[in-house]
This record gives sequence, C-alpha cells and structure tokens, in this order.
Amino acid sequence: MIIIKTKEEIEILREGGKHLATVLYKVKEKVVPGISTKDLDIYAEKLIREMGDEPAFLNYRPEGADTPYPASLCVSVNNEVVHGIPSKNRILKEGDIIALDLGIRHKNLFTDMAITVPVGAVSGADLKLMQITEKALQVGIDAAIAGNTIGDISYAIESFIRPHKFGIVEVLSGHGVGRSIHEDPYIPNFGKKGKGAKLAPGMVIALEPMINLGTKNVTIDTDGYTFRTADGKNSAHFEHTILITENGPEILTKTL
Repeated sequence: MIIIKTKEEIEILREGGKHLATVLYKVKEKVVPGISTKDLDIYAEKLIREMGDEPAFLNYRPEGADTPYPASLCVSVNNEVVHGIPSKNRILKEGDIIALDLGIRHKNLFTDMAITVPVGAVSGADLKLMQITEKALQVGIDAAIAGNTIGDISYAIESFIRPHKFGIVEVLSGHGVGRSIHEDPYIPNFGKKGKGAKLAPGMVIALEPMINLGTKNVTIDTDGYTFRTADGKNSAHFEHTILITENGPEILTKTL
C-alpha cells in the first residue's frame, strides 16, 4: 500500500533529509586513498548520532536476509553495486570509485540517499559512468510529477541511459520511503510510460539508478548483502529521497 504522508510527517522528513545530506557530504570529504571503509562507517554513525538521529541500516534485516546488516553505511567499491559491508581491511586506493549509501531515522521517519565518488584521480570511463548515473537520477526526478506514473519515471531513466550502452541493474530498484526504510511502490530503472501507480501529492519516494559499465547482470556475495557486477566492471549508484507535490518534485535529501 502506498502511504500519503501528512503535513506534519513531511516537515519531519524535510528536517531528516537535510540531516542526511549533511552527514553524507561530510563523509564524502573523508574519501581519500588510504582510508578504510570501516573508518567511513564509524564517522558516518558518529555524525548521525551527534545530530540526535539513528542509523537506518544498522541491524536492519531486509526480507530474505539471514542476518541483520552490521553497519550504518553501505560502501560499495568499484564492481560492487550496492550494500557492500564496511571493513577495516578494505583500504581505498587511488583510482577506486566508491558508492556511499546511507539512511537515517529522524523523529521516527526515514530518508535514504546515495552518491558515488572518486578516490583521487580515476579513469575517464569511470568519470563518465558516475556523471551519467547522476544525470539519470535527475532525469527520473524531473519525471516525478503528480499525475504521472511510476512507469513514466522508469521510462525516463532508461531512455536516458540506453544510448550510453551501460547496463541498467534490473533486480534492484527505487522504492517508497518514510514510515519505513522500504515501502511501496517499487520503482524500477526501466519500464514503460503510463504503467504502474499514479503519482500523487504527499507521496515520498527514493529514486536510485544503479548503472554498470558492462553487463546489467549481478551476483551476490556469500555475506548475503554485497551485490557486484557479473563481469567485474565498475558500477555507480546515486539516490535521493523526493516528495511529490502539486508544484513538481521536491528533493528532500539536500543541505540547502
């Protein structure tokens, strides 16, 4: 069931979105060669708690998972698509790219956000991958207009990416968010115009293109969480939590 948020909930989600964006951009500044992914996780959790909030992912157990997620921050390096688990032994090096995916619980409501950033100087192919994925997110946001459908968002993202010959991950998607970290509707990054639920003011959704340099196909590690590309090529991931309004989409996960 798709949940329409109340005015009071929307104000809380606006506050939470600002908190989340502030934390994630501060974590981004710590991404340098030589730092471990666990150090980034520890820093993210520290910042979240200093703001009076709680990490949404820590000890979260999604449907089908054998164990709860053991960290606050998802860190996915190079060919890892999403849900990489931080480790003190995973040291970033020059030329890596890393996706930082974070959710917070602010006054009992959830927001979700992701960015992919370079570690030092990276290849031209990886830069293009990150740029196209981030632009695809904006294309999806632009299509998130009241009266449009979920399929209109999916179609817009797919149509933008296809000419670049990148792989669009199909087994992972965007989603509703707010009272829970994952809610209806399911929002794929591919689809047909006019299909799916209609967008209405008060809906809060997380859009998140996950795009690969090569194949769309992915595998999952034995940890039960880390998705990676089936061909070993790199992947990028960007995400915003947005509000559907009568006057167009509003990005909630922003600092300004």
